Amino acid sequence: MSLSDRFREWLLQPIDRGPPSDPPKVAPAEPPIPVLTERAYIPASAWRIDPDRMRAQLEMHEGKRARIYVDTVGKVSGGIGRNLTDKGFRPDEIELMYRNDVEEAVAELDRVLPWWHQLDEVRRRVMVDLMFNMGAPTLMQFTNTLAHIQASRYREAAEGMLASKWAQQTGARARRLAAMMGSGRDWVL
Repeated sequence: MSLSDRFREWLLQPIDRGPPSDPPKVAPAEPPIPVLTERAYIPASAWRIDPDRMRAQLEMHEGKRARIYVDTVGKVSGGIGRNLTDKGFRPDEIELMYRNDVEEAVAELDRVLPWWHQLDEVRRRVMVDLMFNMGAPTLMQFTNTLAHIQASRYREAAEGMLASKWAQQTGARARRLAAMMGSGRDWVL
């Protein structure tokens, strides 16, 4: 029996809600069905379906991908069939991705440049911004700039940042971050 056949068989089995010898229970009054408003989350328990089976079913049909892909009708998608072309991301999803990405950048800085914590708050934010933007492999190629930062030679570090290919690629971002690194002050419009 193939995996698909076994899955279908499992999916069609009745859900065991307890031993058959249990006396039938009087069903409590059903809660009102929540009204779906834009971007409202309704927990799976309110759907009156088994959430594990629903997930397994959708994963079987849609797949589960950690990377963006183009689906069979040309829509940019990701996750478990998320149509990013038409649906995009909700604000809470954007916030979750942001928090995860910043935490990852901080963890990478801790791993490859443990001295970065000794910097003042503005320059620590510059370092997180650089790691967030480039990732560790690219940031670690800035050997002279990083040496200047570690030695508190911030003007030289700012000059090194501006003299890089990265500065050409990122334009205003590079100019702002270099100004913050050189002065230790926040960027002011």
